[in-house]
Amino acid sequence: MGTETAKRRVTILGSTGSIGKNTIDLISRNREHYEVVALSANSRARTLAAQAIDLGAKFAAVADPGAYAELKDALSGTGIEAAAGPEAVIEAGAREADWTMAAIVGAAGLEPTLAAVRQGRTVALANKECLVCAGELFMKEVARCGTRLLPVDSEHNAIFQVFDAERVQAIDRLILTASGGAFRDLSLEQMKSVTPEQAVAHPNWSMGAKISVDSASMFNKGLEFIEAYHLFGLPADRIEILVHPQSVIHSMVAYIDGSVLAQLGSPDMRTPIAFCLAYPERMAAPVPRLDLAQLGRLDFRAPDAERFPALRIVREALHQGGVVPTAMNAANEVAVAAFLNREIRFLDIPVVVEATMGEIARTSTTGGTLDSLDTVLAVDREARVCAREKTHALAE
Repeated sequence: MGTETAKRRVTILGSTGSIGKNTIDLISRNREHYEVVALSANSRARTLAAQAIDLGAKFAAVADPGAYAELKDALSGTGIEAAAGPEAVIEAGAREADWTMAAIVGAAGLEPTLAAVRQGRTVALANKECLVCAGELFMKEVARCGTRLLPVDSEHNAIFQVFDAERVQAIDRLILTASGGAFRDLSLEQMKSVTPEQAVAHPNWSMGAKISVDSASMFNKGLEFIEAYHLFGLPADRIEILVHPQSVIHSMVAYIDGSVLAQLGSPDMRTPIAFCLAYPERMAAPVPRLDLAQLGRLDFRAPDAERFPALRIVREALHQGGVVPTAMNAANEVAVAAFLNREIRFLDIPVVVEATMGEIARTSTTGGTLDSLDTVLAVDREARVCAREKTHALAE
């Protein structure tokens, strides 16, 4: 990893998820460089406790208060502090650390990630919802606190690696690549009857259920579109999406002289995580090495707006601004959960999201603008209630 002698103090928010586990895998291979301060999870108390013990963490927090007894029992006699509830996870983010992995899925990650941002150190951002729900507020806080924000999503990490931040005026556009998800080759008719099991079976990546469903609907790419807008500061009409089934080119930056710079690699999240974990240096990662000769070909095509209306919906949400992106994100979380619980069909997801966006834009008690974190949370709550009503109506 380089010549550093002092251990980098690390916190992992969302340590039992896919990103968290991959981060721990890399730290475990380089223990001499890292000291783990705090870990958090949603409800997997036993897994969280095992991670904390193995890594010698000081603090472990579980969001679900009902899992506290199990966590406390598992950590009994270890000297590791156990805590539970949303405030405990926020505390994990606020614990003094040099580097924090923000990998809590969904809007639940916003407050803990902001707590980490306010330390003014380095935050590796894997929670795209922070920027979707509260992009302007979040980026203002990053700037105010002097925090270094490193994007973990493979697409934004790829752009970060080839983005000339010193000469932004030379950049023509950003090109986000998309695998197309589990249903990229299915017709609309075929998608009417797909199951949750089919939706979570991503062809290229190993991800959690929610993100896999988002990939299948292409809402994930839409959320990444908004994330790129806030991270890199280019207008929305200069950010493109391109379907690339092999997931080898992770994204590209096109320059005004005709050059297009791309970052390539095998589809393994340990590569972008390693980039962030060692930044500004590089560290070895145990990922399959890319063999282009064996791969033989790279394919690209424009996304199908008819089969994947999520891309249109997300662009419209960003265009409207204010409370609408926050409502969109909350509605999508509710709709995906309803689909995974077999309450609605796959093609109902964008229907619920778009209907919720429209209703919240008309009726929100917040006045339509996001001027504080409290407003963001209020809109999120309103949108979830609205989206649940719409999922229940579709389920009847």
